[in-house]
Formats: sequence, C-alpha cells, structure tokens
Amino acid sequence: MSLAEANAFAFSLATSLMVSIVIFRAGDGTLAVMPVAEYDGDDSEIVREIDPYAR
Repeated sequence: MSLAEANAFAFSLATSLMVSIVIFRAGDGTLAVMPVAEYDGDDSEIVREIDPYAR
C-alpha cells in the first residue's frame, strides 16, 4: 500500500469508526493501518496517527 492509499484508508477508518488510527511500517516494509488501541508494535515504525477528534 502506498503512503497516499494508507492515508486515505486510515482517514476513512478514523471517521467511520471514530477511533484513532495508526499508519505503521510492517516488518516487510509495507505500510499497514489499524486502530491505535490494537497496535502493540515498535513505536519507531509508526508513520502517522490520525485522530478523528483533532481539529
């Protein structure tokens, strides 16, 4: 997934679920998206966090 696709997907999830979403780099170098509450990986792999409540 490209960074643009990951951003679009994360924003869509964040606004649909109304939870913070994190974009992170997986072990194979690809980008992935998941809710922050479920992410238990290395903080240095986080590319961006999207908070639907932030202005």
